[in-house]
Amino acid sequence: MSFIKGIELCHRFHLEFVEPVMAGNYSFLSYSSALMGPGSEVLGYDTEMSTDHDWVPRVYLFLNQLDSGYSEQIQSTLHKQAPKQFYGFLVDIRKSVITTVPRFIESHLGVNKDERLELVDWLTFPSQSLLEITQGEVYRDDNGQLSTLRKQFEYYPHDIWLYLMASSWQRIGQEEHLMLRSGFIGDELGSAIIASRLVRDIINLCFLMERQYAPYPKWFGTAFKRLKCSDQIMTHLWTAQTAVTWREREHALNNAYKHLSSMHNGLGLTEKIPDDVSTFFDRPFKVMNGGEIASLIVNQIEDIDIKQLSQKRLIGNIDQITDNTDFRKMNKWSEGEEECIRKDLKNLFKPSL
Repeated sequence: MSFIKGIELCHRFHLEFVEPVMAGNYSFLSYSSALMGPGSEVLGYDTEMSTDHDWVPRVYLFLNQLDSGYSEQIQSTLHKQAPKQFYGFLVDIRKSVITTVPRFIESHLGVNKDERLELVDWLTFPSQSLLEITQGEVYRDDNGQLSTLRKQFEYYPHDIWLYLMASSWQRIGQEEHLMLRSGFIGDELGSAIIASRLVRDIINLCFLMERQYAPYPKWFGTAFKRLKCSDQIMTHLWTAQTAVTWREREHALNNAYKHLSSMHNGLGLTEKIPDDVSTFFDRPFKVMNGGEIASLIVNQIEDIDIKQLSQKRLIGNIDQITDNTDFRKMNKWSEGEEECIRKDLKNLFKPSL
């Protein structure tokens, strides 16, 4: 049995099993079929190791809202007719989900189907959850509902994009000199920890500048390698990550900042920023002054609410606020609870509170 990437295996599963079963038993229904949601195979990063759990031939079947009553019947039919193996891989029909688009969105983002999205809602969505909607592959889409969904969440609205980039520069500006100060007083461990945080923030900023959602930590570095800028910046980030002295970290990060500066200027969003680092006050440190760059980006935000938020709380989105996995998964908490929690989170982004 040779390994087959999950996207391809599930495509075959749809064409050779699911579609014939649906045509033979439910030809009167229109539906969509795709590989979406969680799983390394959705992002295309699965390997043979991935097959040891939750990796099986599967699909998401999306019914129209009025046809959702057929869900259990379809599940039963698929279960009865499913082969034990498919291309040598065990089949577990329970891993194939039959749902509707509104239910899928509610389970992934905590958004009720009748709720009108505000710009601030985008700040409550983990980028991994957005990837689970927009990545993978659509195998069938009778009414175009998945195409519409994926287009809606293709990327952040413009002002949210600006807000997130400004927040990233702000984070860099808040800590770039702290890494140097820690090292200067002999705290190499503390300096190295801050350097790691800066490396993460720089990579996040690279995803934003290339308009790509960043995946969760397991695939963060892997996905970064696929960005256009990675060839130029990777060496500097790795040096900063592995350096044993703060001066080495400073030099490596300063080289990385120069590339970020060039990338920023290439976007043409603001007046050109310096293409080199400068001295931090009278101290023997070189920094990029990320906070100043953040202010330039904030000035380009047009939406009144997001502009007001950026001037009072430049805190970014849920991914920038916390790296706690369970908290980021609040949209998958017990039914009914996720909507309440998400509303509480939105209050963080209400400048008037």
